[in-house]
Amino acid sequence: MPTATNDSDGSDGIQIDLISGERMNELATMEKIRMILDGVHDGNIVILEEGLTPDEESKLIETTMAEINPDGFNGIEIETYPKGESSNSSLLGRIMGNDESGAKLTVIGPANRIETLHKDETLISTLVSRS
Repeated sequence: MPTATNDSDGSDGIQIDLISGERMNELATMEKIRMILDGVHDGNIVILEEGLTPDEESKLIETTMAEINPDGFNGIEIETYPKGESSNSSLLGRIMGNDESGAKLTVIGPANRIETLHKDETLISTLVSRS
């Protein structure tokens, strides 16, 4: 899986997993969810090139809720935005995740490490902590 880390100097960096739409299309729903949650459990930020379908996103949230542990895993933070205006869906439909084109970028990370500062149709601004 392609990753970006800042550990060349031995410091504790933040790993970012960039997952292509092609790779995600090869996987079944539960394989996608497991790959995402395994990365987030490890403290990584996961970026999906094409996002998840509304059903897959619901299953991700359901699985996450079942894995939350007060002494360990705190859950996920997830933000999605459309990649372009080529879709004919309405703004409300895209916000609610009803865009059937799947043409969206999704950022997923540990709830205790990622905080969304700003989100609009063209920008997700996030603060990521190291601990």
